[in-house]
Order: sequence, then C-alpha cells, then structure tokens
Amino acid sequence: MKPTPPATRSTRQRGEVMALLQEMDGARSAQQLHMMLRERGAKVGLTTVYRTLQLLVDAGDADATRLPGGEQLFRLCSRTHHHHLVCRDCGKTVEVAGPAVERWADQVATDNGFTDVSHTIEIFGTCRDCAAR
Repeated sequence: MKPTPPATRSTRQRGEVMALLQEMDGARSAQQLHMMLRERGAKVGLTTVYRTLQLLVDAGDADATRLPGGEQLFRLCSRTHHHHLVCRDCGKTVEVAGPAVERWADQVATDNGFTDVSHTIEIFGTCRDCAAR
C-alpha cells in the first residue's frame, strides 16, 4: 500500500481549517481564518492555513475571490456552477444562479468562434447589514 502524498493527507490542522470554514457565513482572508483558529486555541501556522485553503480551492471544495483592493477571501462553495454577490465590507457571500449570463456567455463565445468556454462572475457591493451601520 502506497503512503498518501503529504500534499493531500489529512491532518488535524487541515481538519480545523475545514471545520471553521463549514461554520462560517461568508468569506474570510487567510489571516482572519488564522486569527480565528488561534483564538480557539488551535496550534496552526499561517502557512498551513494558506496551504490548506489552496488545496481546497484546487479540489473545488472552496472558492477564492479577490476584493477590488487586492485582498483574497476564501469560503466553502457548492460544486455546481454559480456566481457570487460579495459584500466588500464584511465578506458575506451569496451564491446566485445567472441563466441570462450563461446565455450571454455562450452567445459571445459562439459569435467569436470560441468553444469550451468557462467564466466566473463576482458582483461586489455592500450587504444590507453593513449598509445599515
């Protein structure tokens, strides 16, 4: 039996990152996640948080988005195709379907002779709670 490669093996620290992501409503930066884990008493380094988040993104289990200011946020995400509304203040994220966008993207691709296209759309704004503050 072959040992599991280090990049994909499950560790306590990775489990703690995943458990925290499952509890969250919205996206957080790696630094925010690291701080939250440390506040819980988890002994996990920032490098491990970054590495775990990248593994989850690569596997399609998490999603990363970059705010207009450049900060990257992470969240668990469904595997079906969808788009996001993202609060630029608190990181709250809402998954939304966009059938009109799908038709538009297909038509633009066809009109320009492209096949096998993909896209991501993230709409940034201010959520109701942040706007009320």
